[in-house]
Amino acid sequence: MDYQTSDLAEFTDSLILTCESRKEDWDALGFQAKAGDQFKRAQIRYVGSGATGDHGDDKRIIPSRGFTFSNMLLPAGAEGPEHTHHDAEEAFFVIEGQIEVGVHRDGKEEKRTLGYRDMIVVPAGVPRSLKNVTDEPALFCVIIGAQKPQVPTYPETSVMHGVTRD
Repeated sequence: MDYQTSDLAEFTDSLILTCESRKEDWDALGFQAKAGDQFKRAQIRYVGSGATGDHGDDKRIIPSRGFTFSNMLLPAGAEGPEHTHHDAEEAFFVIEGQIEVGVHRDGKEEKRTLGYRDMIVVPAGVPRSLKNVTDEPALFCVIIGAQKPQVPTYPETSVMHGVTRD
């Protein structure tokens, strides 16, 4: 919708996404369950489709103009495997619960626990992972600094190495 030519009220409404209009997509990263049930988690898209695939036909999202934004629901004990975004930085901002984030280099991992309103911003090219080490679900924002991020890669040290989306 064009700001200059459309009705201002209609244009403004096109910029708003409500919690009620979101849906948990348990299939977006469903292929990762091939490596184990602990990788089951839900993406809740708001802006763009992130690096989880092509969700351009989802009319509930605002098309990305420069970044993607989603929420991730991570059940108790669930995890996001070690992966690398080579084209963009990625930020995790915790809304509910706690997540343990890992930053990886040369076969080593540094872990930190993030809670309510804590955030980590990981530069492009740096391997990262996350895990919910509590008995409660965690909800956090995922922001990727690219209009359409490339699909991440899984280094040899990741349990996802060699697992495909097919």
